[in-house]
Amino acid sequence: MDRPVSFADLLRTYLTPQGRRVFALGGLLFVNIALQLAKPRILGSFIDQATGGGNSSVLLQLAAVFFLVAVLRQVVAIAETAVAENVGLTATNELRSDLTRHCLDLDLSFHRGRTAGELIERVDGDIANLSNFFARFVVQLAGNAILLVATLVLLFVVQFWIGTAITAFSLVALVALYRIRNLGAMRWDSARSASAELFGFLEERIAGIEDIRSSAAVDYVLRRLADRSANLLWTQRLASVIGVTSGNVGNLLLTVMTAIGLALGAVFFRQGGLTIGAVYLVFSYTQLLNRPIEELARQLQDLQKAVASVARIRDLLSVRPSLPSGTRQLPTGALPLQLDRVTFAYGEAGPVLREVSLEVPSGQVVGLLGRTGSGKTSLARLIARFYDPKDGAIRLGGVDLPEIAPAELRRAIGLVSQDVRVFHATLRDNLTLFRRGVSDDELLAALQEVGLGEWFATLPRGLETELGSRGAGLSAGEAQLLAFARVFLRDPGVVILDEASSRIDPATERQIEAALDRLLFGRTAIIIAHRLSTVQRADRIVILDDGAIVEEGRRSELAAQPSTRFARLLRVGLQEALA
Repeated sequence: MDRPVSFADLLRTYLTPQGRRVFALGGLLFVNIALQLAKPRILGSFIDQATGGGNSSVLLQLAAVFFLVAVLRQVVAIAETAVAENVGLTATNELRSDLTRHCLDLDLSFHRGRTAGELIERVDGDIANLSNFFARFVVQLAGNAILLVATLVLLFVVQFWIGTAITAFSLVALVALYRIRNLGAMRWDSARSASAELFGFLEERIAGIEDIRSSAAVDYVLRRLADRSANLLWTQRLASVIGVTSGNVGNLLLTVMTAIGLALGAVFFRQGGLTIGAVYLVFSYTQLLNRPIEELARQLQDLQKAVASVARIRDLLSVRPSLPSGTRQLPTGALPLQLDRVTFAYGEAGPVLREVSLEVPSGQVVGLLGRTGSGKTSLARLIARFYDPKDGAIRLGGVDLPEIAPAELRRAIGLVSQDVRVFHATLRDNLTLFRRGVSDDELLAALQEVGLGEWFATLPRGLETELGSRGAGLSAGEAQLLAFARVFLRDPGVVILDEASSRIDPATERQIEAALDRLLFGRTAIIIAHRLSTVQRADRIVILDDGAIVEEGRRSELAAQPSTRFARLLRVGLQEALA
């Protein structure tokens, strides 16, 4: 489905489902307009009755009607604000959700080039600027236009030449506002870019606070922070000054228009063409024109921000995943894996994998070894289809990965890396990764499988215990075991362990020995490991060097031949040799 990329698309997509609320908002706005036009008429009649010696009962009736109209207008204004806020927040929340989903659908090549802080600013900051646009801009634009036209018509009714003069000046004011409508859009775009850069800088530095403090780099970070803060200050101040200047142009025009209305009213009153009540009516209607023009001036400032935000949202939504999606389904259970002359490089850099070919039958466990930088993790990312190879093909169950439906591929492959992400959420959500429909018995069984039963018994709220966003309350080994439990719950046919035991101490490693055996049983597996105990589970060994396979064979056969690389690794110790 195409994503909305313009103002019209945004309105159609996110306001149409709220048709009743938008209709109610329009009705309240029109009632409010009618009440605003009625108040000066009532006061004008009151003044003429009072100065002309009118009956006191009539004056009391006019006063009562004025009071009721004033109270009713306040009630309508409150209701209008409540409905408008509801419409605006609902629309922006839907857009924020869609934009977040769009970012999550994009592949890793997109995310590698952007900081998390920059994306947060796009998803939250830019969309927040659209709240007033959704809630009020279009409805108020129509309402203010109706109020403007109705007020001018009533001025013509009061006095033709006054109506003509005020109408002419109103047109001049509207043209002037139209001319400056986009004056600040580019400045607000620069301000949002500076804000995104600052968010990205803060997110990266806070995440690396241990390294920064241990390296005595705090002063350097603060200087860089000051530079980015100064840039944000200058860009936002310039954007604000331009926006306020644009709004003040409208205020100046309104002051001149009021003066014109008072001067003409005084002239026609002296000539006997208007009563004092009619002069007040001219003044009131001239003042009433301030409302639509002031609103247009204020909306102009919001529109400048919205134009910049919509442009940036449009740019983000226009990014398409570089990985094509298929629709093919896969059978359950272990699946064969085939790599056919796979070559891969990150961006324009040199290849990290060169014509790698590998056949892994269903249910076989392959140990993938190699020095740091040999391409092991890149190979795992390709199998999980975080990237596509530059050349060659990868097939799962005999089907090329690009032909498989993304959800089906995620169901079939379970990946456990050395960097385990623990979310600031309950243990239940961390285990299921926010999936619903997983029973407590399944969760408890998975925890028992990986040896976290005793740890779970110490938790104060069981599965509802909150865990920290960076694993607070969990050791590195426990976080790794939690990742194993996630794989148990998904029950994939293919498991990739990317140095999954590298952060686990020997005691914890012994704790998951039996769990690993159960995890690998009946599944196709790729094990990237530095530890001998983990590799001993492999049926075959594949050794990578400089992006190419330099040795391959059954583990027992390679270990029995002293001249093989694998045998030499066993003699010196895997962890030391591959470090």
